[in-house]
Amino acid sequence: MSRSKLCLIAVLIVVSAGAATACTTTTGGTASPSPTGSAVTGTTSADPEVPKVDAAPLDVSKYVGDTCAIVPKDVLSSLRYTDAGEFKAQGDTVFTQAGPSCLWKLRGEGIGLSVALGTGSRDKGAGGLAGIYAGYRQKKFIRFLEPAPEVEGYPAVYFDAQDERSMGSCGLGVGIADDLTFDVYAQGYQGQDDSCAAATQVASSVIKTLKGA
Repeated sequence: MSRSKLCLIAVLIVVSAGAATACTTTTGGTASPSPTGSAVTGTTSADPEVPKVDAAPLDVSKYVGDTCAIVPKDVLSSLRYTDAGEFKAQGDTVFTQAGPSCLWKLRGEGIGLSVALGTGSRDKGAGGLAGIYAGYRQKKFIRFLEPAPEVEGYPAVYFDAQDERSMGSCGLGVGIADDLTFDVYAQGYQGQDDSCAAATQVASSVIKTLKGA
């Protein structure tokens, strides 16, 4: 999983929030923040196209300081991830403004996945699925968006700079409150079914973790 690709995913949120910074094409793994930026607070209620979160909102505060712990080890093992994840705390850089994240890689295979919490976007009044829809409408960086099946009763969308699911990359944003999402990005898989299945499996496990199941 290349740094340049993850940088682009990070920029999706930053540009939508009006604070873009240029990315480099340096290779090497790093975690990706959540692409959940929006310059407008309350877009969800104002825009009928943005799915509302009808299920009980979920609290991610326990995992802000250790996002890698949000995915159970048995789920990671079933996907062949045995190395520890790389945690990135929320910060002030283009990679960390949107919220904390964790990246896992299969060494030597070019396969990886990341989970990011959109707490930074929420704190700026720019969180939730509304942010993804706002970024998509700008068509600057998010040029692909498609509704996805609900994940454990929570609304979800596929999104990316372009639709690369057939090439084995799948970005999945899940709304767990009207002002908060978490995002899963799977890259380097065999195709759409493979990549999106991995992203969905991880997303499902995140929700179960947050519910305490």
